[in-house]
Amino acid sequence: MAVRKVYGSLNSPATLKVLACLFEHDLDFEFVPVNMDAGDHKKKPFLSMNPFGQVPVFEDGGIKQFESRAIIRSTSHEYGKKGEELIYWDVRKQAIVANWIDVEGHQFEPPALKLIYEMVIKPKNGSAPDQVVVAEAEAELGNVLDVYEARLAKSKYLGSDRYTIADVLHLPNLQSLLGTTAKKLIESRPRVKAWCSEILARPAWGKVLEMKDKARA
Repeated sequence: MAVRKVYGSLNSPATLKVLACLFEHDLDFEFVPVNMDAGDHKKKPFLSMNPFGQVPVFEDGGIKQFESRAIIRSTSHEYGKKGEELIYWDVRKQAIVANWIDVEGHQFEPPALKLIYEMVIKPKNGSAPDQVVVAEAEAELGNVLDVYEARLAKSKYLGSDRYTIADVLHLPNLQSLLGTTAKKLIESRPRVKAWCSEILARPAWGKVLEMKDKARA
């Protein structure tokens, strides 16, 4: 049997989302680090797998996929265990999950990434955060989390009362935000706080964090 491979970076939220999904499904795979600092994702070998030069790429059964959400969807369809799959087979329930997948991509992630860039990445590179950008992104993300707070009053997780892809996709950015002063946006909303604590405590996500720790060691 061909070995599944994930080509990516442990500094990439998109890569971490895919790893979390694979661990949820107890899939064996080989992780192939892509040195983004050296620009390897923009060189011909990698571009032959993803012409857009972005990580991750997932190789399984001779098929190479890119775009993290597409990888996660197809993986969950193929390897989901009955009753534990991360995406519903029922079309109507799947439609609701798909809605919240798009919310994560279009509403949650943009302001979250702005905050992470300003409050995590820039300080690591010796630059000061732009407080105007931080304030605007906090206001934007706060509005999104207000919607989440209302949604979580109706269901245990975003897509349903069951853990799904819609929740998996939030893991890396929630983890990073909790390491900044922006954690107040999460902690001030009781249902969002409880949801965040629960999904970040999942064993599959713990395995992703272990990978990151070992890579730093």
